[in-house]
Amino acid sequence: MVRFGNLLLGLSFSCFLLGACPSSTCRAADSPSETFSVLVEDYWEARLRESPLFATSTGDRRTNDRLDAVSVADCRRRNTLCQGFFDRLSKIDRTALDPRQETDFDFLRRLLADQLAEFRFGTYLLPITQRSGFHIGFPELHRDIPLETLADYENYLARLRGFAAYTEGHLELMRAGIATGRVLPAVVMSGWEPSVDSQIVEQPEKSSLYEPFAKFPSAVPTTEHARLRQEAREAIATGVVPAYRKLRKFLAEEYVPHSRDTIAAAALPDGREFYRHRVRMFTTTDLTPDEVHQLGLQEVKRIRAEMEAVIAEVKFTGDFAAFLKFLREDPQFYVDTPRELLMEVSLILKKMDGQLPTLFGRLPRMSYGIREVPAHVAPRTTAAYYWQPNGDGTKAGFYYVNTFNLASRPLYNLEALSLHEAVPGHHLQLALQQELDHLPPFRRFSDFTPFVEGWALYAERLGLEAGFYQDPYSNFGRLTMEMWRACRLVVDSGMHYFGWTREQAIEYLSEQTALGTHDIQSEVDRYIAWPGQALAYKVGELKIRSLRQQAEQQLGNRFDLREFHDAVLSNGAVPLDMLEAHIKAWMKQKGEGGRRKGEASEFVIPAQAGNQCFVK
Repeated sequence: MVRFGNLLLGLSFSCFLLGACPSSTCRAADSPSETFSVLVEDYWEARLRESPLFATSTGDRRTNDRLDAVSVADCRRRNTLCQGFFDRLSKIDRTALDPRQETDFDFLRRLLADQLAEFRFGTYLLPITQRSGFHIGFPELHRDIPLETLADYENYLARLRGFAAYTEGHLELMRAGIATGRVLPAVVMSGWEPSVDSQIVEQPEKSSLYEPFAKFPSAVPTTEHARLRQEAREAIATGVVPAYRKLRKFLAEEYVPHSRDTIAAAALPDGREFYRHRVRMFTTTDLTPDEVHQLGLQEVKRIRAEMEAVIAEVKFTGDFAAFLKFLREDPQFYVDTPRELLMEVSLILKKMDGQLPTLFGRLPRMSYGIREVPAHVAPRTTAAYYWQPNGDGTKAGFYYVNTFNLASRPLYNLEALSLHEAVPGHHLQLALQQELDHLPPFRRFSDFTPFVEGWALYAERLGLEAGFYQDPYSNFGRLTMEMWRACRLVVDSGMHYFGWTREQAIEYLSEQTALGTHDIQSEVDRYIAWPGQALAYKVGELKIRSLRQQAEQQLGNRFDLREFHDAVLSNGAVPLDMLEAHIKAWMKQKGEGGRRKGEASEFVIPAQAGNQCFVK
């Protein structure tokens, strides 16, 4: 799973991402191509202006002293501006654009349409979950911003001082959510307290936000150290801590008592249509909830047969349930300390680093590191996640490993998990995307979930071709990770559309996967709080595998795996129909003899004749 840029925005919703230039400032242009270029520039500039936090994550430092403006009025205003961008785009003759612009046009149109739909369904009124949101991301702020100069520290202090107003804006959104019936289920709000209480400190120096003031970089004058530390203590004591106290009081006395006793997205206002929209958005397909559910059942059946074969290979005496119990309880599959777990992760990734040139012709310049999941969020989050690099190259990507409750962190899943989150999964794809200079910035720093998560799941399987999963238990771990994603199609649609209970979902995952009980419960609660997102993984992976199979069959001995991977990644994270058109154009060129095996060259990205996404 990826946590993009910074987490201060909570869920992805339009009111924090989009804006448009006022009509009086939009520049004139003559041709459709020039008109579109102006639109793209205006859109990107507005996106940076409207979200200083996003701007910082891309490497734009002009608004590093600000937090995003948050209120119901701000969200409505930005939605109006988003609609303005969509209307401007709709007036452009797409057929008059060059092929690369046509691809950009389709990408932007779908992006805007999704965001307009998200606003229409009121997702901006659900700005936090039990495991993400502004209150969880803010303590990590100093890890995601430049802190090299005196000016950087002044900017950081300004953001600390702005946290009280930032919090108040989020409370306004959640109160509006209560008033309109758009609130989180009570079950996923259970255990919210540590993420807030950990930030309510009696001594400012105990706050994680104070960490940058313990030791300054050499560029910050020594004569300024005492002043900066004092101002940091004041900002934390008089702004940040009171804001967390206010948030705690609000959650305990207003929000949690109004949390709903239902879990399904279908129970929200216009809920069934909302979930159908979420299925389309998180798969970038026209699949229906029923089709997703049936696809999941088919994949579960297929993967189960492969898992049974591994059980036979190790000559285990007992049925499938007994084997899962053995895996969950036998101490040989677990470590005793966080350090041991991190060392295992490091060894896996060091081995994969050495194999990457056999799988890819182009690798990212940006490196990655490994960190433990912060303690204040670890009990309620997943086994791992990835945090992408800053766009200016000053912050590496990081693979976060959850070392909480080590009895639920089996070693047999670790190879697949690490390949998914780091390389050749999220880090390789996202770091490389940020380095694709032929793409406009709005595409280098935007994503479509089925591509991003589909690629990472596909990357797990690449371990088979790179010498991993030699131990049958590790191979079973790979299969259980794949089974987990197949089960998501079943349980996400089951809970949100077909009336499944939380208990049914937990039981289904327990029966089909070797995940630990803690992980299963955390995952099910994640699906409840984030309808549809879990569908992206399997749908995206199946598309990439299908395209590879087509390429292998069509190209025969002209097929080169490194070139195929480079082609998949060369266009950034795109909707699946755009990926298919892109790869078919690559296959056509290869089939016509445009390149011999091992040669590298560019090819024109095709127009997307069938990718017309309209606001409904």
